[in-house]
Amino acid sequence: MESVQAIKQRFEIIGNDAKLNRAIEKAIQVAPTDISVLVTGESGVGKESIPKIIHSLSHRKHGKYIAVNCGAIPEGTIDSELFGHEKGSFTGATSTREGYFEVADGGTIFLDEVGELPLTTQVRLLRVLENGEFIKVGSSQVQKTNVRIVAATNVQMQEAIEKGKFREDLYYRLSTVEIGLPPLRDRKDDIHLLFRKFASDFAHKYKMPPIKLEDNAVEYLIKYRWSGNIRQLRNVAEQISVLETNRDISLNTLASYLPLEGTNLPSVIGKKTESDFSSEREILYKILFDMKSDLNDLKKLTLDLMQSGNIKNVQETNKNLIQRIYGQKEETEIPFEEPSLNAIPVQNQEHLQEEFEDEDDQNYLFAETVEEEDSLRLDEKEIELIKKALERNKGKRKAAADELGISERTLYRKIKQFDL
Repeated sequence: MESVQAIKQRFEIIGNDAKLNRAIEKAIQVAPTDISVLVTGESGVGKESIPKIIHSLSHRKHGKYIAVNCGAIPEGTIDSELFGHEKGSFTGATSTREGYFEVADGGTIFLDEVGELPLTTQVRLLRVLENGEFIKVGSSQVQKTNVRIVAATNVQMQEAIEKGKFREDLYYRLSTVEIGLPPLRDRKDDIHLLFRKFASDFAHKYKMPPIKLEDNAVEYLIKYRWSGNIRQLRNVAEQISVLETNRDISLNTLASYLPLEGTNLPSVIGKKTESDFSSEREILYKILFDMKSDLNDLKKLTLDLMQSGNIKNVQETNKNLIQRIYGQKEETEIPFEEPSLNAIPVQNQEHLQEEFEDEDDQNYLFAETVEEEDSLRLDEKEIELIKKALERNKGKRKAAADELGISERTLYRKIKQFDL
């Protein structure tokens, strides 16, 4: 059995991080077996090295090794690529084709980005893992294959399973042994070693002196987050090697090739204020709370109307309240019909007065009245808010969305939904 150090030299793996060494040790230990392996880690950490190690140390090393990027194959053709197809099975199938599982019989298949597989393909793959059987597209004949599957993903598989995007039974078949590779930011002692290796490689490739970092540039290099991991580090080393005439790289020069941490987000999220809403649900909650407040004010006004002997005086006192509730301007005349107590039988007037003196009965009577008189539909309130925001901002959707506390995309969807 080869040592970890020997494997690193053979596959040009740079670094002495403990987690990296443990991942290589696990690859060496599982290589002689035929169990399936799932390699996990962020994009750009070098997951493709692990299946190569496993294949080269296995008894299948003289068989074929095929690497398949599942995320790069269109959903409509991936079954044909993996399992093959019969002539005439679909438009463009002018001849019978062998799939990767048939070609790699006796060897190893590396399924990169396996989390991107469509659910129908996942069912076919599960059958291969369970009994080595597959059926070509357009065929009814069952074929056998003897391949070892090593898969890799940068997707959080448990989350994908919960969302129904990945089959749980397939996950457990693939991850008989799971090998995780650490992100570059957790391998701080390896970052400068990798950079120097890349700088040396590009100096040899482009026939120029290698670049060298100044001390403060090295410190910045190590502290940087490297969201793109080793792939991003290699890209930066190549850019600097090609573009910089001065081979001594300062901190300012290095920083000019690195985006500020956090600026690669698709949008900038400002500081949340009390009036902001993080979702449509919060908007609905606010509408409900405002409605509850208005209902309480209306109950109080109705009780005052019933208990007061001077209806006009009550109307003047509560004018602002009514304007606020119904969204009317101050100069708008508020229609108000004085209720006729004569229309109520005398024997019922006393009974009605007693009803309003009891709080529970007040709630019941008022709720019944509002249900008949006014519409409390949430979609109508939402339409009203959107219209007001658009009017106040002269039809500018971005400004209206900011005032409502929602994204411009959500506002656009609401405008289409309500045909505003």
